[in-house]
Amino acid sequence: MPKGKAKGPKGKKITLKIAKNSIRIALDGGLRLDLSKMGITTFPKCILKLADVDELDLSRNMLKKIPSTIQKFQNLRWLDLHSNQLEDLPAAIGSLQKLLYLNISNNKLTTENLPEDLSLLKNLRILNLGLNCLDSIPTTLGSLKELKEIGLFDNALTTIPKSVKNLPNLKKMNVERNPFPDSKEEVQDDSIKRVETLYLVQEKDLCSSCLKMCQNERDKMNTLTNETQSPSRKLSFPLLLTPNSSAKDNQEEWRLK
Repeated sequence: MPKGKAKGPKGKKITLKIAKNSIRIALDGGLRLDLSKMGITTFPKCILKLADVDELDLSRNMLKKIPSTIQKFQNLRWLDLHSNQLEDLPAAIGSLQKLLYLNISNNKLTTENLPEDLSLLKNLRILNLGLNCLDSIPTTLGSLKELKEIGLFDNALTTIPKSVKNLPNLKKMNVERNPFPDSKEEVQDDSIKRVETLYLVQEKDLCSSCLKMCQNERDKMNTLTNETQSPSRKLSFPLLLTPNSSAKDNQEEWRLK
């Protein structure tokens, strides 16, 4: 038996040539460096020479750490780190001011190891924190005023800060499979407008036009209720439902064993 601690998997060595051959043209015409599913265990230093890319995909590897040198990628608008073994993130990630999309789902991140500097990503539109080990969400994320979608599914959350729920541009929030004490408290979307006071009258006391209006509104409400309660209707979170944005019924399939 060799002496010393057993070493983990070596992983694939990424050379500058391999990295250059992995550059693609993104949908919007930018440059995308795609190193996903490459068996990488350590952040390849050679890609720092390609720091002018617009998108960086290091998803579905075995990375345990992202170095502070990530800050060299100042042009990044899209960063995908999902399905690795990350336990923390460097504070330097907050310097990526052009970032619009950040996917760090399906890792081993805890609330304590989320850098406060995430709140500096003022232009961020989509943030995926699902499938991690978060027991709370920092209230400082409430400063991400441009955020439109946030994934918080499959964590250990018991509440969502008001500063996050009340973000002005937030359209989608996936909080499924968290141990909320009262599931009704964490409603994702309430499309039914509530009224403070409800007055009840009999149909015979209404004029024909008012009666018709009430019947139309009741029909709309019944249709909405049926659609909401229908077991076949599923909420659509195209970028937040699963780590790689393609729907799966069982989220556990995406967890790293």
